[in-house]
Amino acid sequence: MTSIISSNFTAILARAAVAYKEPRQERPSADMVVDALLYAEKATKQQRLEYPFPSLLGKWRLCFVTGTRKVKKRGGIVLGKGFYVPKFARAHILFSPSTQALDSTPTQGEIGNQVQLGSVSLKLLGPAQYLGKKNLLAFDFTNMQISLFGRVIYTGQIRGGKQELDFENKPIGKLPFFAFFLVTEDFIAARGRGGGLALWIREN
Repeated sequence: MTSIISSNFTAILARAAVAYKEPRQERPSADMVVDALLYAEKATKQQRLEYPFPSLLGKWRLCFVTGTRKVKKRGGIVLGKGFYVPKFARAHILFSPSTQALDSTPTQGEIGNQVQLGSVSLKLLGPAQYLGKKNLLAFDFTNMQISLFGRVIYTGQIRGGKQELDFENKPIGKLPFFAFFLVTEDFIAARGRGGGLALWIREN
């Protein structure tokens, strides 16, 4: 099984993405998806693949995640079990170029993280900075929107928006980030600062 996953990790992740959209399709098991994500991450590091920021632009729906747990004796973090995100919990991540970006391959942009439960939607927004050689996107959320039935009912700054002024001067180590290791037209995968893995599928 391991050899099959190592040689077909992209196909397994593609099948997971398609099956998440199409209920009639059989999903790969959670363990298979986790292994495929780990092999994809390893392959990207070994081949030193680079993904440009424009390839991330758009709206992506969270499809699959893993938890993490701390190991006291080792002083590190290991992956917890992976699982498909329930359909009723609609979670999206959005990437857009900065309105101040003038070149054709921008590294500065904006990020949005949206969660919708029923008629209520919560969206967090903020600046993002992309380090192409590391495929690493650092970000910070500075604004919040709450919508009801698609209509914005509240907009406000998080902690007064002060962190947005300091964003460019903050070291990467003090910012939340995603380290992307697979980017395709239909899905993207990354490891977060906390150590967990995530798979998103394109929505538009």
